[in-house]
Amino acid sequence: MLRPATPGDFGAIAALHTDSWRRNYRGALSDAFLDGPIEAERLAPWAERLARPGDGTVTTVAVDGDGSITGFVHTIFDADPADGALLENLHVRDSGKRAGLGTQLMASSAKAVLARPSPTGLYLTVLVQNTAAQAFYEARGGTRAGEEPWDAPDGSGGSTLVYRYTWPDPGVLL
Repeated sequence: MLRPATPGDFGAIAALHTDSWRRNYRGALSDAFLDGPIEAERLAPWAERLARPGDGTVTTVAVDGDGSITGFVHTIFDADPADGALLENLHVRDSGKRAGLGTQLMASSAKAVLARPSPTGLYLTVLVQNTAAQAFYEARGGTRAGEEPWDAPDGSGGSTLVYRYTWPDPGVLL
């Protein structure tokens, strides 16, 4: 089941975000960061984002039968003049992958963009090394529209490359 995120969800979202980064961002972020302070680093922004809903963003969570959060998507409207809304985060619990949750969450993001008074396109960035996610986005009609640097949030001062995927018409995700 999908539902809007609430302020009380920030801890579960941060924990899922942390787990996803630990599983998928090795080599892009330092091991010291991934094995250490990442969880605390993820708590603060999620607490802040969910404390002020309706500020040009939407966060949706997927929950299982007992109410546990199994995935989430965070979309920032009007993030880019050319590509539109940024699907900034899409994470699914590792045990829940290949069950359609990622597809449902992407559709939720697309619906939110299309429901706006002036709908835009949708885009996201994905680490160059995350080939599984790239295949997922391409299977959902995403077009690789270039690459750009991503400043690592691990305090290392380094950066890595990400690919930009775009959906000029988010309706293809429905």
